[in-house]
Amino acid sequence: MRNFITTNDVDMAVSAGKRELSLGPEDVLTAMAKEQAQKLGVRITFRDHAGPAAGAAGLASGGSAGSASAGTFVPGFISGGSSTVGRSAGSAGGNSPAGYNIEAWRKRIPILSREVHVANCSHAPQSDMTLAAAQEYLTTWDQVCMAWDRYVEVVGEAKAEFAKMIGAEQDEIAVGTSLSELTSTIASALPMNGPRKKVVVTEAEFPTVGHVWLAHQKFGINVQYVPLRNGQIDPSDYDRIVDNNTLITSICDVFYYNGFKQKLADIIPRIHAKESLVYVDAYQGLGTHPIDVKALDIDFLASGNLKYLMGTPGIAFLYVKRELIPYLKPAFTGWFGQEDPFSFDVHHLDFARDARRFDNGTPPAPTAYIAKAGMQIINEVGPANIQAWTDQLSRRCLEGAQARGLEVASPLDVALKAPTTAIRVPGDSHHVEHELRQRKIIASARADVIRIAPHFFTRLDEIDYVLDNLAEIVRS
Repeated sequence: MRNFITTNDVDMAVSAGKRELSLGPEDVLTAMAKEQAQKLGVRITFRDHAGPAAGAAGLASGGSAGSASAGTFVPGFISGGSSTVGRSAGSAGGNSPAGYNIEAWRKRIPILSREVHVANCSHAPQSDMTLAAAQEYLTTWDQVCMAWDRYVEVVGEAKAEFAKMIGAEQDEIAVGTSLSELTSTIASALPMNGPRKKVVVTEAEFPTVGHVWLAHQKFGINVQYVPLRNGQIDPSDYDRIVDNNTLITSICDVFYYNGFKQKLADIIPRIHAKESLVYVDAYQGLGTHPIDVKALDIDFLASGNLKYLMGTPGIAFLYVKRELIPYLKPAFTGWFGQEDPFSFDVHHLDFARDARRFDNGTPPAPTAYIAKAGMQIINEVGPANIQAWTDQLSRRCLEGAQARGLEVASPLDVALKAPTTAIRVPGDSHHVEHELRQRKIIASARADVIRIAPHFFTRLDEIDYVLDNLAEIVRS
């Protein structure tokens, strides 16, 4: 079993009064550990083999990262070892998460035996639970076929998992096929013929959200933007832009480009003070930190399941504050938005009394199976545990990127960001994404950056490996 020597091991050696680390054939020195050793004056020696050729060659000789012969940490699936990324030596002191067993969960995500996956801001990997859920749907379809009672039941169970995650009740949750659809549903339910004619949108919104509000300008509303300043939003700008003419303020929890995370507890009271409704797009970070819609007094919150919720495309969920439901009558509707979908009454609208009134047509049953399983994972691990670990991963990524001379486009304060760390790259970022994929790294390009977006199953040494390879690609 390989041991991966990290900065924690160097620090522990110094604390014990040691000024030398002697590494054996099974030890692999990470780039960050080498830098820490040089900084603290710790000598690295190698025993029982001719130099650090097996897995750490370039680290001792100053060679470039990216291959087994050139140097730095190499996962086992590349080097031919028995493990994907071996457990770090001296794993105490922050090298593994508290609250759950990371190794047990990694075994349930097959791709982690083949690739380093840090593209959770774009698409989560498949787990054994989501695979089993997909197979359950296919089996039900095959053996029962007309299983509508079960399909509707699973949709309800998926709503319950979403509600549990955000501190809501199942009857406050609607389902759709995408966040675009659900945003449109909310927009269609608002009184745009009333006295308030302004919709405030931030420049950090994912474009689809802005597009929905812009499309509704034909009903006489005016869209105004809260600006981005150096990739962040100043909360005081809400005081200036949201006014007594604002119908709804559409904000994101996390900026998709660089992971900047807004302080909802600070922003929402500012918006409500102007009697504007608040719509939160939580797609870019939900599942990586706790969100309590009741404590935050959120009016509407929506998210898809493709990213940190460990699901797939084709499904999204919407929370609507219970107190608002009776006053909203969506024009974007369908038969499952009615109190009794199976009454087949073509002459009357009879909206459901709860958040089901924001459902539309036939529900996305296949993806509901998968979404339910993915959210069960997040609820079991726990968003608070996930935040504690991904904050450590973020810190490792920020410090490591700066140490390697990479340009960080994300906030440098972990308290101001979600797991996503954006690194600016020259030229075509999608080309860089492709080059990383050739090295068994799945990351996500967006505009001029590569986004490194770890999750609860990501190891610290995987961050080192990604940064070593990204630095080499950028230099070349």
